[in-house]
Formats: sequence, structure tokens, C-alpha cells
Amino acid sequence: MPSQYTSSLGIEKIGSGEQAGTWGTTTNLNFDIIDRGINGAKSIAISGTTTTVTTTDGALSDGGHKFLTFTGALGAENIITIDPNDQEKIYIIRNNTTDSGSSGPYSIKIRQQTTGSPDTAKDVTVSNGSFKIVHCDGLGLNATVTDITSNFELSSLRLAGTTITSTAAELNLMDGGTSATSTTIVDADRLIVNDDGTMVQAAVTDLSTYINSNLVEVKSVQTISGALDVVATKATSVYQQVIVSSSTQQINVQTNNLVAGQYVIIDKKTSANKMTINWNAGDGSTALSGGNVSTGLSLGDSVDFALGIFNGTNFSFTETIKF
Repeated sequence: MPSQYTSSLGIEKIGSGEQAGTWGTTTNLNFDIIDRGINGAKSIAISGTTTTVTTTDGALSDGGHKFLTFTGALGAENIITIDPNDQEKIYIIRNNTTDSGSSGPYSIKIRQQTTGSPDTAKDVTVSNGSFKIVHCDGLGLNATVTDITSNFELSSLRLAGTTITSTAAELNLMDGGTSATSTTIVDADRLIVNDDGTMVQAAVTDLSTYINSNLVEVKSVQTISGALDVVATKATSVYQQVIVSSSTQQINVQTNNLVAGQYVIIDKKTSANKMTINWNAGDGSTALSGGNVSTGLSLGDSVDFALGIFNGTNFSFTETIKF
């Protein structure tokens, strides 16, 4: 029987009675092929949009290496076909290409099928700068390449100097999981927050401080000598301290940015003089005049304050409180 070749690496199996006196040469070549197949690494420069990586029977070929690094400047995705299509292979693939234009960097696609209308679902895409371990099933025209890496179950992964010990359940929660656990939140607890593009753990006390500081807008003290407009600059309740400089002055409280249930407090800090409060009955977008004004509260000489609660349309409750 004449020499035959193994189905994956093309190692020559010498036929009975053949190659008298040359066994050593063939055997040494076979060992070199085996060496490449077990631990060989090859850097292959590519360009354009297509590349073929071939394993040749009885020869040292690029496709016989275990680890393939693809380099070169690409202007588009490059489809790399593993040839022949009837050899089963496992490769470690690295995409170390660069961008030859301004729209990259680009991915490479590992394919073994050679049908006229390739099924892209049977290919594996390796993004620029990344690694993948792929399995080529060698089933001919419609051969499938599978990304083994995507099915790894890692108990611990070290990335950029940090050991990742997340469980699958924890990662699934970050990925939009909906399962809930009954938890009593205490000051020592933490929340994951996107801090201007950086993911950090924030103490719930920080969240409490932020929420409380945004529940009420505390405006600076105003001395009134003429009309004063009090407007919420965002959707928060408002606390406004005022000092009435003389005689009787007017405050116009507008509804801009308020939502139902929020309130406005006008705190009169002087015991002398008086003021009248106009509570806007509209949406805050029109002038405080005519039917758009609900007038009704006057703060007299005694130290007191006024409270108005917004119902979504107007101030449905207003009251003056005196001490």
C-alpha cells in the first residue's frame, strides 16, 4: 500500500516497503509537522479582503501551525479561508492587524466552507486586537467554524492586572437580569454607578446625599425692593428666604419645572413690613397677569412664611403660617 497522509496535519504514513534509505528524512519532516501542530506559532501578513491559509500534505505549511497571528494594514474586513475544507482543525487566532484608512480597525472572519453562497453563521469573526480559539469541523463545502472561546466557563479570569471573580449570576444581573433579592439597605451598602464613563461602587449614603440635596432647591436670601419672581430652575421644590426692605412688596411664584406634589415655601425673615404673594395658576410660560395669577396671600408684620403645593396645573393649596 502506498504512503497515505493523516486527515488533519497531513503527516505522511509511509507505505510498507517504501522509501528505503529515506525513512529518516520523511520521519524528521513528520516530527516537524507534529511540532507545528502541537505548539507552532505563525505570523501571517494579510491585505485586501480575502486570504487562504493552507495545510499541504507532507509539507511544512502555514495551516499546520496551532497559533496564527494575522498582521498587516487592512482597509476592510478580511475573510480568511482554511484550506482544505475536509480537515478538522483547532486554531488559536489573533487579529493583530492595523487600519490602512480612517474607518478601521477591522475584524477578520475565519471560514472553512467553500460553497458558492457561504452561510456567514458558519464563520467566526475575530475583532481587531482580540484572540479566539476556533474549531473547524472539516465537513467539506459547508464546513462550520465554531468559536470555542464563547463557551468557556471561567471561575476566575485575570484581566489588566485584576482578578475577576464574578459569578455567572452576578454577571447576568449586570446584563439586565430581573431576579430580585429582599435586602435591607444600610449605610455600608454600595451601588454600581457610571461615574462619567467609569464604573464605580458608590456608597448608598452618597446617593442619599444627592437625592436629598435635589429634593429642595434652597435659593439665596433675597432683599425685596420691588417685585421678586421665584422660579424653580429644575424639577424640585423651592425654599426662598426673603427680607422685605420697606413698605409692601410683591412676590410672583411661577410653576416652571415643578411637578405635581412639589411645593414652594416663602420664608419672610423680617418682622417689619408686608408682602403679597401671587401664586401662578398657569404653566409658568406666560406672564403673571389676569387669569394666570392666583392672588391671595399677604404676609404681614409678624415673622411668618407661606406654603404652596402644586397639583400639576396650579397651586391647589396655599397657606400662610404665623408664629
